[in-house]
Amino acid sequence: MRYIVGDIHGCYQQYQMLLEKIQFSEKDELYVLGDVVDRGPEPIKVLQDMMKRTNVIFILGNHDFIMYTLMKKLSVEITEENYDKHLTTELLLDYNLWLQDGGRVTAEQFSKLSYSEKMDMLDYIAGASLYEVIKNSGKEYRLVHAGLSNFTPDKAMDEYDLYDFLEERTDYTKRYYPEENIFLVTGHTPTVHIKDWGKAKVYMKNGHIALDCACVAGGKLAAFCIETEEIVYVDGL
Repeated sequence: MRYIVGDIHGCYQQYQMLLEKIQFSEKDELYVLGDVVDRGPEPIKVLQDMMKRTNVIFILGNHDFIMYTLMKKLSVEITEENYDKHLTTELLLDYNLWLQDGGRVTAEQFSKLSYSEKMDMLDYIAGASLYEVIKNSGKEYRLVHAGLSNFTPDKAMDEYDLYDFLEERTDYTKRYYPEENIFLVTGHTPTVHIKDWGKAKVYMKNGHIALDCACVAGGKLAAFCIETEEIVYVDGL
């Protein structure tokens, strides 16, 4: 079976409970829609678990990208020769903004890793997909983290760039693809904030499947099964 899960945000216990509930095995595949890190209690443990599994497909989220960008720069050894060029005011400002936006727990746990563990983790994030396309029974599921900036229906997925996938808030009131068998599958926007929905449950309307059920904010962590179209939930924090 193939499953899709949205923003885990460091909710390691809920992530493990969800894998157990769907009886996830080596024969299955799990697509993670990004924002694995920040805000929740154990973001590094979630990443470490994903890294061990060859059947987990990681799609980059904006929080993962920010972590990678900052930790890549700050993991460089600071010397007398480079400190004035490397530790710029802009870098330190970005770092402080990240800490305030839920990155503190990630930064603290990442700092406890060995240098080689840090590099392996950053390489893993760098290798994440920007999107995935899954087909099943005549249906096509286009998986991204946030949405599609600069969208047009006839634009191929590989024509979008990095930032087109990471920040755009999807308009769930609008059908993006006119073909009824194409679905845009997203995280990023908590479903409780979707207009005229307001529930911590998966949203499936207008050709959308929205999977961020706000686990880290007291909602749920959800898995959508491609083959059965069933949804499995575990309670969030």
